[in-house]
Amino acid sequence: MNLCLSVYFDFRHQVFQIKVQDGNQIDKLKELSDMQNSTLKFWNLPVAPEHPVNVVVPPASLELVKSFLESHGLEYSVLIKNLQALLDKEIKEMKFNRRKEKRDANFNYGAYHSLDELYGEMSNIASEYPNLVSLLKMANSFEKRPLYVLKFSTGNVDGPAIWLNHGIHSQEWITQATGIWIARKIASDFYGNKPTITSILNKMDIFLMPVANPDGYVYSQTKDRFWRKNRSQIPGHICVGVDLSRNWDVAFSMGNQDPCSSFYHGPNPHSEVEVKSVANFIKNHGNFKSFIDFHNSAQLLMYPYSYTRNKCPDFDELDKLGKDATKPLNSLFGTKYKVGSVYETLYFISGSSTDWAYKNGVKYVFTFELQDTDKYGFLLPAEQILPIAEKTWMALEVIMMYVKDHLY
Repeated sequence: MNLCLSVYFDFRHQVFQIKVQDGNQIDKLKELSDMQNSTLKFWNLPVAPEHPVNVVVPPASLELVKSFLESHGLEYSVLIKNLQALLDKEIKEMKFNRRKEKRDANFNYGAYHSLDELYGEMSNIASEYPNLVSLLKMANSFEKRPLYVLKFSTGNVDGPAIWLNHGIHSQEWITQATGIWIARKIASDFYGNKPTITSILNKMDIFLMPVANPDGYVYSQTKDRFWRKNRSQIPGHICVGVDLSRNWDVAFSMGNQDPCSSFYHGPNPHSEVEVKSVANFIKNHGNFKSFIDFHNSAQLLMYPYSYTRNKCPDFDELDKLGKDATKPLNSLFGTKYKVGSVYETLYFISGSSTDWAYKNGVKYVFTFELQDTDKYGFLLPAEQILPIAEKTWMALEVIMMYVKDHLY
């Protein structure tokens, strides 16, 4: 795969972090987004005062954006002064790692990889542990790439199961990297007779999808590093792609209807094959007890709902489980995760995978927003992959053990 991200930015691109104080300032920031939608890249939406907004600002818009923010009293800082330098470093590291892996014939879990490399390692894991791991193809993506999931099973036939979903937003590379690390960890711990994963797999199956949006992932590595959506063609529109995290059949009508927005929910619920195939798989299986989606970056562990501030029926249990899962990360590493519903902890989201899973009978539903909190955003250095994966695994084990002990 050719890594050619450098053609899209120059050294003058910057990332602004903007703080909003009230609803009026949120409205002003949305106004800026509408004015500059073709040139600004909002990494997250302006929705609540407690959540800073990170925006990629191109050279031609720097003075205009500064003037707009200052005239409306919006506090901002330059989070990343030289965006291209970070992109160049990322590309250089990936190319170095590719040469090293080719020479050593060894997959480096502490590096970012192409889709083909991730798929190759998924196949390797299935081949190395054939009595535990199966590589399943659910469908093809819009651009005809396979949608693969790894099944970890000790032989249960349609027994209780957990779904782990990574990389639905293509620019969040830490999620795909964490996913493939977790896949290897599950298999190696089971064959190493580690008691936790052994007890889980003796009662439940685990389905792990490291790359839920393969077309977008490839595009983020070859064309636009901050591409979020899939790559489907929208009939009657020149803009491409749907935000797969907002295409699920729950509160769909409340979503973004602008095909040119990074948060566009799509023409219909489950219009995207990447969503429809997972939804059909889960419904046809009929015995999923947990669904966990992985994103970055905010250090949050959240549960339903996303589309309303109303508490879900299992609010108290999910809240306690989330806090129990993240407690070791704080006590051992000082890594503080905020726990709460998506709506109250992050912001309003309609058409989300986790709300859909919960509404379809899956009780133990969570969304991880992995590290970091603000410093790097989507450009986490590769040396952070393993520490983040290891800490995520600690929290994930707590959740999976609880699910195993509280089947319903």
